[in-house]
Amino acid sequence: MKKTLFALSLLGSVLNFAQETKDNKETKEKEIEGVVITKTKKAVEQKADRTIFDFSEQPSLNSGSLMEGVKKLPGLVVSDMVGMMYQGKPLDVYMDGRPLNISSNELNAFLEGMPANSVDRIEIITQPGAEFPATSGGAILNIITSKSAKNYLTAVYNGGYRFSSYDKYRSRFNNSIALNSRNKWFGWQVNLGQYYRESLSLSEFDNLSRNNSSSLGRTYYMNSAFTFELGKDRLLLNYDINHNNGGSSVVTDEFLNGVTRSNFSSDSKGLRQEVAATYQKKFEDKNKKLDFKAIYTNSDSEFNQFGAKSLNNSSLFNLYNFKIDYSQPLKILDEGKVSFGGLFDQQNFETKDGSLVNLDYTRQTTSAYLEFQATLKKFDFIAGARAENYDITGITRFYDKNNVLKEANLNPFKKFKVFPNASVQYNLMKQLFVNLNYNKKISLPSVSLLNPNNNTLTTETLTSTGNPNLQPTIYDNAEIKISAFDYAYIGYNTSWVKNQIVQKVSREGNLIRNEQVQVNSIRTHNFNFGMPIPFMLFTTPFSELMKFNVNPDKMNLLYVYTGYQIQEMPDIKSKGFWIFSLMGQFILPKDIRLQANYNVIPKGGNFYYFQIEKPLNNAFDLTISKKFMADRLNLSLYARDIFNQNKSVIVANSLGGKVFTSNKFDSRSFGITVNYKIPTKNKLAKEDPNMIKQTTQSENNGGILQQ
Repeated sequence: MKKTLFALSLLGSVLNFAQETKDNKETKEKEIEGVVITKTKKAVEQKADRTIFDFSEQPSLNSGSLMEGVKKLPGLVVSDMVGMMYQGKPLDVYMDGRPLNISSNELNAFLEGMPANSVDRIEIITQPGAEFPATSGGAILNIITSKSAKNYLTAVYNGGYRFSSYDKYRSRFNNSIALNSRNKWFGWQVNLGQYYRESLSLSEFDNLSRNNSSSLGRTYYMNSAFTFELGKDRLLLNYDINHNNGGSSVVTDEFLNGVTRSNFSSDSKGLRQEVAATYQKKFEDKNKKLDFKAIYTNSDSEFNQFGAKSLNNSSLFNLYNFKIDYSQPLKILDEGKVSFGGLFDQQNFETKDGSLVNLDYTRQTTSAYLEFQATLKKFDFIAGARAENYDITGITRFYDKNNVLKEANLNPFKKFKVFPNASVQYNLMKQLFVNLNYNKKISLPSVSLLNPNNNTLTTETLTSTGNPNLQPTIYDNAEIKISAFDYAYIGYNTSWVKNQIVQKVSREGNLIRNEQVQVNSIRTHNFNFGMPIPFMLFTTPFSELMKFNVNPDKMNLLYVYTGYQIQEMPDIKSKGFWIFSLMGQFILPKDIRLQANYNVIPKGGNFYYFQIEKPLNNAFDLTISKKFMADRLNLSLYARDIFNQNKSVIVANSLGGKVFTSNKFDSRSFGITVNYKIPTKNKLAKEDPNMIKQTTQSENNGGILQQ
């Protein structure tokens, strides 16, 4: 440990990543009207409970869809097999501090349908405190939408085009415009956009069938916000709408009796709407906050399949949410703060198979939390607890083997539980920290996992269903991490998990079944390491390095990330798997930026019941970008998966034997992205914070973004 700390300290001295004060991170420009303060953003920022990735100034992240940008974050894995994880932790996805509450299929469409250049930053909250619901799980990925433009009427246009060429050319393009305005009565912001995508998928299943799927998807969205100043207080109203529609054409070859070829087609539609109202009570002490927030979310989706097997499935989701949050400074030790609040949340979920309501699910949660933060010399402390009461009930209907309609109650979950959390951070030196964390969390089954309907292709040899009887999962999480200069870290975390929900693929005769099951007890271990290696370290004398105040976002460097995870399962012997990520940043003449990314999960490891047969997420990407017109115009050219190696080949272990599966997407593609900011004519206009779906909690309070 001493050697590790010494190495990190030495690296800090050489690079001088840590700047002495916040003022040193700001540059001042003189203008006739006065002084303008310009803050330089960091590409990566490490805090006690979260890691922050800037998207607004990173062309390699914001040149495609948000899904593409998210996949490039070091330590984050997105795939059909593992879902979405960061440093081995499953992620809940939030937007501007609020959970999206959409199914996994809808989440992929949502992230694919949102241009990455409409996002300001991504916050990955690795240690959610008591302020967050206990259902936040291991970690939270919070999408912070882009900052507003200046006062009066301004506009920002984002557009992009991408194509792939396998059996034919396929195109993807997006357009969006953000409008912002303020007058003496109120301010408003509107973000309108669309995304069109064509894609290819090639799949094989245990030498029983082979599928060739050509898909088309369209997304249209609008995010809006209105803010009213009521004396010293503020009222914020939000309305968001997102519409997805698409379809696919599938050719299936089945090898049961020779070769049988079948044609299938499907279409899907989804409409998600959300209304939110936030009232912010202001005090003379700006560090004191009182917020009231009410949210209503409605999501309606439909899936139809046509061919030898037809499906007509639909679902309806409604959420009602009300919360209160209060915080104020507290005289404890050197400095402190207390936060407390309450939440009421109710979710209703109904699914239909044709006209049959085969799932009627209700979940009600009532909770309260109390959390203290304090500082004593070089120590930062966080301790809190959240009490939650759950009332989960439902009814499922199904036809038995004799085609007789049956009705049964779901396994109820009516419990009151307390979830403690505690964190200690020791500041060894400027920008060098040691963190110890513990928290207890619960994960409630998502509606997509409970849904008994099949929302994917069903053939004579392949079927997929949800499990309406899944129970909540309980986590006990512990972590130790050393981080330096917002970029370098080494850490270990472990979890004791009860009733873990996992995907299981099995074969019964000539039928491959994909389902969700629960494992009574699992222990997970995760090791993570990230380190930047600046090239100037090898070309510049040490004495010269010490003279510079280096900004790592403006230098040539190689960022190295590696992670290792193993799950101890009770019924199979698991092998751990590695995750490797390399990012090279090169500043070329004329301030042209070239960035190269390589990511891979080597073969040989296990993820629960799956064994990785060939390297997973194996892709090499290039992005070249340049800013013009006083940085108002940003042009990026990019290539994804240049060597066409990104392919999923896994073997599922089951009591009936091993099941081989293979899946290949049209991952090799090329594209261009354009971002143009139309400046305001009023040079004295002040910049407003983003009003589109924001919380009012400061980051020091464990919240998301200060209003």
